[in-house]
Amino acid sequence: MGEDVEQYGDWEELVGAALLGTDRRRGGGPAGSPEALLDAAAVHTVRRRAGLRPAEARPLPDPAPRDPRPAPPAAARRRLAQLLAGRTAAGGGGRRGAAPDLTELLPQWLAAAGRHGYRSPAELVPALLDAARARTDLRPQALALAGARGLWLARLNPDWRFALRGGTGGSGELPDVTDRAGVERLWQEGLFAERVALLGAVRAHEAAAAVRLLATTWVTERAEDRLMFLDSLRVGLSEGDEPFLEAALGDRSRNVRATAAELLSALPGSALAARMAERALACVGPEGVNPPAECDAGMLRDGVVRNPPAGRGERAWWLGQLVESAPLSCWPERFGGLGPAEIVALPVAEGDSWREELHAAWCRAAVRQRDAVWSRALLGAASAPPAAGPGTASLAERARLLETLPDGERAEWVAQFIRAHGLSEAFQLLGVCVVPWAGALGRAVVDALDSAREAGSYPWSFSGVMGLAERCLDPAEAGRLEAVAAGVEEPGDSAGGAAAYWAEAFQRLVATLRLREAMLSELTPT
Repeated sequence: MGEDVEQYGDWEELVGAALLGTDRRRGGGPAGSPEALLDAAAVHTVRRRAGLRPAEARPLPDPAPRDPRPAPPAAARRRLAQLLAGRTAAGGGGRRGAAPDLTELLPQWLAAAGRHGYRSPAELVPALLDAARARTDLRPQALALAGARGLWLARLNPDWRFALRGGTGGSGELPDVTDRAGVERLWQEGLFAERVALLGAVRAHEAAAAVRLLATTWVTERAEDRLMFLDSLRVGLSEGDEPFLEAALGDRSRNVRATAAELLSALPGSALAARMAERALACVGPEGVNPPAECDAGMLRDGVVRNPPAGRGERAWWLGQLVESAPLSCWPERFGGLGPAEIVALPVAEGDSWREELHAAWCRAAVRQRDAVWSRALLGAASAPPAAGPGTASLAERARLLETLPDGERAEWVAQFIRAHGLSEAFQLLGVCVVPWAGALGRAVVDALDSAREAGSYPWSFSGVMGLAERCLDPAEAGRLEAVAAGVEEPGDSAGGAAAYWAEAFQRLVATLRLREAMLSELTPT
């Protein structure tokens, strides 16, 4: 056939004619059936490959750095391979998807492995990087587990380049934080991911040293890098950071200025917080609310954004920014010695037109300043109807306020909310509770699911909560759930109904809890 190939033309023409058809090719071209044309293209391919001249081999890359961390036990390694492959767990079958969703358990495996100080098995690093590429939520923990070997591989594969920008640097590459020469060298010459990891390590060892290190290159950094480095100062933020942050208020990047202002406002004793308090106290008091009439140069320098988003009035927008940046400690004196709960309960003299804006700003201030007393005042009683709450009816704001409370108090508040209002509005609140859910919270969720079943609802109405329950319920609840599932009648016919779907949902929930229990046990060092 080799002699006949010449009549068809080159490889590109052959493939184009085979795919488009010879009658659709403009200006003529090779003729023949698609099969003959593709056969001829295959012969051309062999000729082209055989005629390639060998190129000079590239030098071999340096070996991957050694990672001193231990590998997980054998059973845990097999489990990780299974989770990365996303295969169904053995023995977890059942009709209509009653088996656990393994991909949703991968984050918990990674978190537990990180707590034990393990590294990724070498043979699973590529799959781990692929998983991190596909799911950004996995990246911090996946890259930490992949460590130095993951970064080494990422330099060799463009598909994994993201690891070089957002990785943790791996435990095997960072110099000792007391090695000043090594720290300085990596800070000046390292990849961005390595520099981020280095700054975090130095910050954890000595907060002031991290600021000094950052100051050495600050003016030469790119704006987006300055923003990320500045954001890393949230960990260990203290009054000692104020001079650096105050200088950053004059940065040429608006985002950097705004982040510096936000960090300063989280320091109630900072000069910026005092300036914001003076402005806010002039706008809000027992006599009512009088928002600022303009956004002056001083406000702009202190991080106030002049132009509001669509649908927001300018004065309300400026008011909110002033109040959220003022220290909450300034308000009791302004309101004659009243406490946070009493202040929040006060009516606004001009009516409710400014009330929502003011309370929302206080919510943001309580979150930013991690003030549990103000958070409790703004949350109110969990059993009260959300619309009648003292500070905010927004579930998103309530979830952020809950994060400022101690873990046990947070779980108890959400458990009371569920007992009073059911699960339909509890998804965001459950998402901020510590995993595994405390006993009272877990029992409240299980009881609410059982009540929804008895009321005739379908489980997909609570799919978000069911997914959270699979990942967050304490595996100790599996026995109690089995008892609940045993009471669900399954209809004999294949059509089923709500009971059939609930039976499936409870089966999956129990199977997932059992699998999580085994998974965590496998990670325990032998």
